[in-house]
Amino acid sequence: MTRAVRILRDPVVVAALIAVLLVVVGGLLRPGFASPGQVVDMLRVASFLGIIAIGQTIVVLSGGEGIDLSVGTVATLGAILASRTMAGSDALLVPGVLLALGVAALIGLANGLGIVLLRIPPFVMTLGMLGVVGGLILVVTGGRADGRAAPALVSLVNGRDVLGLPGILLVWLVLGIVVTLVLRRTVFGAQLYAIGTSREAARLSGVPVRRVTVSAYVLSSLFAALGGIAMVGYSQQVFLNLADDLTLPSIAAVVIGGTLVAGGVGGYLGSAVGAIVLTVLTSLLTTLAMPEWARIVVQGVVLIALLAVYGRQRRLRA
Repeated sequence: MTRAVRILRDPVVVAALIAVLLVVVGGLLRPGFASPGQVVDMLRVASFLGIIAIGQTIVVLSGGEGIDLSVGTVATLGAILASRTMAGSDALLVPGVLLALGVAALIGLANGLGIVLLRIPPFVMTLGMLGVVGGLILVVTGGRADGRAAPALVSLVNGRDVLGLPGILLVWLVLGIVVTLVLRRTVFGAQLYAIGTSREAARLSGVPVRRVTVSAYVLSSLFAALGGIAMVGYSQQVFLNLADDLTLPSIAAVVIGGTLVAGGVGGYLGSAVGAIVLTVLTSLLTTLAMPEWARIVVQGVVLIALLAVYGRQRRLRA
C-alpha cells in the first residue's frame, strides 16, 4: 500500500475531506454558504461541540465500554451555574466559571467512583447521572433559567478580536493542542491508552487503572461544563435544555474522527474534525430547509456509512 493510499484511508483525513465536500456542495446549492463569514460562523458553533467532545474522547479512549451520556446535561448545568453567578457582570465571570467547573468535577468524580468502585457499567452510570443532573437543574432554577452571560464572555465567543476570528476558536485550538500533547507525551496519556487497550495488562504493568479511569470521567465533566459556558456566551442567555442535545453528537464526533469505540486507539484531532463535519452537515441541512426528522435520518445514515468504512479498514489492516 502506497503512502498516499494510507493517508487517504486515515479516518481524520476522510472526515476532513467530507467537511470540505459538504462546504463545497453547500456553496453550490446555496450562494453564500461557503463564504468566509459563514465558514467562520460554522467553526464557532462547532467549537462548542468540539470542546465537549474532548472529554468524550478521553472517556472512550479509556476503554472498558467507556462512554459519558451525562455530558449534555452537565454542560447545561455548568452554563446555568456560570450565568446565574455572572448575572451579566464581568467582575463575576471568574467566580461563575470556577463554580461551574467545581460542580462539574464533583459530577465527574461521582461517575468515575460509581464505575470503578460499584462496578456500574459506564452506560448505566452516566445515564443515571443524566437524570440526577436534570433534577439538580430543576432544583437550581425552579424550572426557570434566568442567568446572563458576562460581556467579556460574549465578546470572546461572538466577537472577532483575534486576527479577525472569534476568540473562542483560539481557545478551542489551544485546548486541542494541550489535550493532544497530554494524550501523546505524558504519563497520564500513556496510561490512558494502556488501560484502553487492555485493563488487565495495564494493571499487571503497574498502571493505576482505577485512578486513571476516575480522572477520565472528571475531565469529561470539566470539558462538558466548559462547552456549556461557551454556549451561554454565544446565546447570551441560558435555557433549561441549552446543551442537552449535544450528548449523542459528542459521541458521534469521536466515532467519525476514527477513535476506536472499544478504546485504546484514536486521538482528539479526529474528534475535532468530527465536530466540524457534524456542524457543517447540520448547517447544510438547515439551509436546505430540511425538516427535523429528515436531518436526524441523514445524520444517522452518514454516521453508519462512516462506521462501515472504518470497520472495513480495520478488517483489512488485521
